[in-house]
Amino acid sequence: MILADKIITLRKKNGWSQEELAEKLNVTRQSVSKWEGAQSVPDLDRILQLSKVFGVSTDYLLRDELEEEEYTEDVEATRAEPVHKVSMEEANAFLAVKKKTANWIAIACSLFILSPVAMFLLAGAVEANLISISENAAGGIGMCILLLLVGAGVAICIISGTKTEEYNYLEKELIETEYGVTGMVKERIKQYRPTYVKYHVLGTIFCILAVMPLFLCVIFTENVFALVCMLALMFLFVAVGVILFTIAGINNASMQKLLQEGDYSKDAKRDRKSGIGAVYWPIVTAVYLAYSFITMDWGRSWIVWPVAGVLFAAVKAIYNAIKNNNTTK
Repeated sequence: MILADKIITLRKKNGWSQEELAEKLNVTRQSVSKWEGAQSVPDLDRILQLSKVFGVSTDYLLRDELEEEEYTEDVEATRAEPVHKVSMEEANAFLAVKKKTANWIAIACSLFILSPVAMFLLAGAVEANLISISENAAGGIGMCILLLLVGAGVAICIISGTKTEEYNYLEKELIETEYGVTGMVKERIKQYRPTYVKYHVLGTIFCILAVMPLFLCVIFTENVFALVCMLALMFLFVAVGVILFTIAGINNASMQKLLQEGDYSKDAKRDRKSGIGAVYWPIVTAVYLAYSFITMDWGRSWIVWPVAGVLFAAVKAIYNAIKNNNTTK
């Protein structure tokens, strides 16, 4: 088998178009077309790049008498692991369901944040003599509303999870995409980029502006109920910001899963199976639930998650440093 045929076979086996292979090699599509048509031969540097991209030996590429593919050690290790093949239809169905559930998950997150607002407003109204009920009654009603909102948020998360459950392998398992899937997803990422940036900018603005009503109220009035209303408005601003962050993040992450990039790269998936994440996040979940149920302070306990997310980067860096140090010894 000549080099041209080998390039065609390996490219199709990886599900890449000529454009996609050209992009990986930093050459034009016409160059790849000429190689595959045996109209020209790639130079030595391109041969080395082809060997790395396809994960095969240079001997296999250059020696016509070698018919059976000779993979490098890294690729052999990868191929020993179970790989799920993702079709174009499956990829489109996954992106569609994630787009729908992203909105619901965002609403659930906002319910968690807004859940204590009724308690604040009722307590403030009682303090300002705007309603004629006892403080205990106001607290009881506020707690009931809080639990209802939290329960609704949890229900939404569970329902959304069941709708995407069949695609959980995209986050945990190694995958291969069929022809055209990678190009389709990259095009969608390119089209979604302006929306992604816009949502993050608006979300950041809402979170920054959230404290302004409270500060202005403190400056211009000492009315207790007015302060409580501004506190409720602050929670509303934060909720809107979280909605924008969540929608943008879920939609972007769904495309990263199909491309196996970022947090969903092959190395990241292997780390999730046996790395620090497999221990860290269950502990964080246990801490969140324990603190929330002991203090019943659901309105503020959600802060555990962003703090845990920031700390995870540091914990993972320390874990990888220790792991790499042990490996080199």
